[in-house]
Amino acid sequence: MSRTSLASMSPISELPDLVGEFIDMSREYLREGTMEPARRLGRLAGFSAAASLCFVLAAGFLAVAGMRWILRVMPDGIVWRGVGYLAAALGLVAATGLVMWRATR
Repeated sequence: MSRTSLASMSPISELPDLVGEFIDMSREYLREGTMEPARRLGRLAGFSAAASLCFVLAAGFLAVAGMRWILRVMPDGIVWRGVGYLAAALGLVAATGLVMWRATR
């Protein structure tokens, strides 16, 4: 090493300060570079889970309402009630198949 490169180095007495500054900078980088994006991703995942739960509940309530409507328009009788339940089940299977078909396209 030449004398000019040794002269530009910090004195040994400043070494603890430089190490402390390096640790502080590393912590700040870790917090900004990894922790904040992970926190935002977790928040997005939480909102997505809540939204999917709301959609599932809405679909369930609509299915029950559709089944009740089908049972209301059917004539009275045990056989017609069974046909109504079967029609509601087939309608739900068809709706689920349509949603799955559109989701995979």
